[in-house]
Amino acid sequence: MEIRSVGVLGAGQMGLGIAQAAARAGFDTIMAKATPGALDAQRTKVEKQLQKDVERGKLTAADHGALLERLRWTTHLHDLANVDLVIESIVEELPVKQDHLGRLDEIVTAEAIFATNTSTLTVTELAAATGRPERFIGLHFFNPVHAMKLVEVAPGLRTSAETVESCVAFARRLGKAPVVVADSTGYIVNRLLVPYMVDAIGCLERGLGSIADIDAAMQNGANHPMGPLALADFIGLDIVYHMAALLQEEYKEARFAPPPLLRRMVLAGYLGRKTGCGFYDYGKNPPVPRVAIVRRDGAQG
Repeated sequence: MEIRSVGVLGAGQMGLGIAQAAARAGFDTIMAKATPGALDAQRTKVEKQLQKDVERGKLTAADHGALLERLRWTTHLHDLANVDLVIESIVEELPVKQDHLGRLDEIVTAEAIFATNTSTLTVTELAAATGRPERFIGLHFFNPVHAMKLVEVAPGLRTSAETVESCVAFARRLGKAPVVVADSTGYIVNRLLVPYMVDAIGCLERGLGSIADIDAAMQNGANHPMGPLALADFIGLDIVYHMAALLQEEYKEARFAPPPLLRRMVLAGYLGRKTGCGFYDYGKNPPVPRVAIVRRDGAQG
C-alpha cells in the first residue's frame, strides 16, 4: 500500500525525531503523546529546531511554514484513526507497548500498517497484541534521527511481503538507508555495538588505558568518528545497560553482560550527556574525561 499519512506515538526524543523526518519528507504527520500532560514543551522544542534550520539555510521560510502545517499534535489516540502508518516509539516495556498497541488496533483503520521502533523486544510478540500481524513490522530508527541514515526494517513471522515493501519504500522517501533484518533481539547494529561498548568499559576497569586513550585508540586506529566511551555517554549509560542486560538475558552470552562499573554509574545517576556527567564531564567545554572514575588499582573514585 502507498503510505501518505503517518502517526507517531510517543513524544520523547526518538518520537519527535521520527515525526519531524516524516513531515520533512512531505507526509501528513500526527505526533501523539502517550503519557498525560500537554505537548507545549515538545512543540516549542521542535519549532525552535526548525527555526534554527531556517537561519542556517537548511530550510526555506516557505518550506518551514508548510512543514509546520503538515505536523499536527495531539494527546488523543483517536486522532490517529485514519493514518496509513502508525509508528510506536514509547517506553521499552512490553506490557505498556502491548496495551497501547491493543487500544490503537481498535481505533485505527484496519488497512493501516503498525510499526514499532523497538530493537530489544520481539516484533512478533508485539504484533500479537493486535489483530493485524500481517501489517505489523519493526522500523528501528537511530538517534539523532535527522543525522542517522540507517533504518532497520524487521518483519515479524507473519508480516506480509507487501508490508515490508511499503515500509522499505517509506524509509527511502525519508532519505534513509533501510536494511531488512530478522526479528531478533538487538537486530544487527545493537548485536555488534553493545558488546563493543561493554568491552571498552571492561578495558577501562582492567586498566588497559584511560578514558581518553581508549576513545582515541578507536578513533585513530579504527577510523571511528567517536570513541566507545563517548558513544556510550551519547546514547545514555542507562540505555546501554538496559540493552546489554536484555541481550545477555536473551542469548546467555557473557560478552553482552553489563560490567560492574556500568551498573554502578547508572545507580549513581551518571548517565552521560543527558545528566551532564558520565565517562566525561559535560559541564566543561569541551567535555573532559573523568580521570578519577577508575583508578589503576581497579578501585572506583
